[in-house]
Amino acid sequence: MPVAAIVLAAGASRRLGRPKQLLMLAGETMISRAVRLASESGASPVIVVLGAHHELIREALAMGSATSVLNGAWEQGISTSIHAGLAVLEDTAPRCSGVLILGCDQPRLTASHLHALLEVFAEQVTPTIVASAYAGVLGTPAVFPREVFPDLRALGGDKGARALLMQPPRPLVTLPFPGGEIDLDLPPDLVHLG
Repeated sequence: MPVAAIVLAAGASRRLGRPKQLLMLAGETMISRAVRLASESGASPVIVVLGAHHELIREALAMGSATSVLNGAWEQGISTSIHAGLAVLEDTAPRCSGVLILGCDQPRLTASHLHALLEVFAEQVTPTIVASAYAGVLGTPAVFPREVFPDLRALGGDKGARALLMQPPRPLVTLPFPGGEIDLDLPPDLVHLG
């Protein structure tokens, strides 16, 4: 059974001062890059959750075969974007075995890392969470089996998927993601786009 992907891209990037989704890396916006990497990894369908600046971002987004959804409650926290993505997922891929959750602000992310996450997920004999490990923490991108969807739906406020990695409701396997700690939250972080 396929694994879907949800690209979380609804935040306002307040600390950065401009939409991180529209930052350019190697001639591609970060949001288009995240969608492309998710598609190249083999995840299907790919769902993009938009919120702040959604008109600008949708205009710049190379969707490919991805589906976008507007999270009207994005200001209430990242959990609402996960909920919005899962709602679309239930309509578009009700038989998927799991979901790959990723953001669009990790410039070191590669399709091969995402593909490796999906491969390790497929190798498990019982429903297992497969998370990225970097800089001493567990985080996204991560794959959550369908059995964990109720736990994802139970997240509230600004609690994202990482909250489930701290106290996993199912077995957890990790995969090293060198450079995963590099993200684009503050103006000095833009050096990583060079």
